[in-house]
Amino acid sequence: MNTKTDFNLGNWAEDQAEIFLIGKGYKIVERNYRYAKAEVDIIAWEDHVLVFVEVKARSYDSLGTPESFVDRKKKRLLATAASAFMEEIGHDGELRFDIISILKRKDGSTYTKHFVDAFFPGL
Repeated sequence: MNTKTDFNLGNWAEDQAEIFLIGKGYKIVERNYRYAKAEVDIIAWEDHVLVFVEVKARSYDSLGTPESFVDRKKKRLLATAASAFMEEIGHDGELRFDIISILKRKDGSTYTKHFVDAFFPGL
């Protein structure tokens, strides 16, 4: 049964982010890659660069923008998962960490912002 209460903002936002990235020419490699306690929402290629994407969504921004919820701990976890993934596929080339921020308001309007090269863990 699909009711309004069944809506999952996180899953919806990841679907929207994937569509957005594909529209920009990215090649999606994996979704919801897990390693230990870490999860990467989307892993994609942009040309020769391996991109690890964190998707953050909120239905309001009164407590902060969606991207502001990517804290230091989350960045460390993403770096750990990225390292494991790169080892799995034998990638030792360029990589990047992006954030896609999606605000889906109660009135149905949405706002999407892509932060390219949003952070580098450890810096």
